[in-house]
Amino acid sequence: MAQDIIAKLSNFANSAQKTRLVIDLVRGKPALKALEILATTPNKAAMPVRKLIYSAISNAEENFGISRDDLVVYRIFADEAPTRKWRRFGARGRFKPMLKRRSHITVILRETEQN
Repeated sequence: MAQDIIAKLSNFANSAQKTRLVIDLVRGKPALKALEILATTPNKAAMPVRKLIYSAISNAEENFGISRDDLVVYRIFADEAPTRKWRRFGARGRFKPMLKRRSHITVILRETEQN
C-alpha cells in the first residue's frame, strides 16, 4: 500500500481559478521536476505552490523516511475559500460590490511504484 503525504495551504489570496492554471502544470509529475517547473513560472500562485510541494517533500523525508527522488505529485487541487465581500461607493452615489476571492490548496505526494 502506497503512503500518501499531504500538505495544505489555507486561505491563499488568489482565486481558485487562477491557481488551477498553475497546479495543472505539475499534476502527475515527479516532485523534483515540479519544483523546477514552478521556479520558472511567472504566475503569482507559482511560488506558494512551490513552497507547499517543498513542504510535502520535507514531510515525507522527515516523517516517513522516503527519498525525495521517489516522490510524485499524485493529486493536487485548489478549492474555493470564503470570499470577502464588501461594498464601495461608485459613480452617482451607487454602491459597487467588491469580491476578494481566496483558495485552499492541497497537495498529495505518493511514492513511485518500484517493480
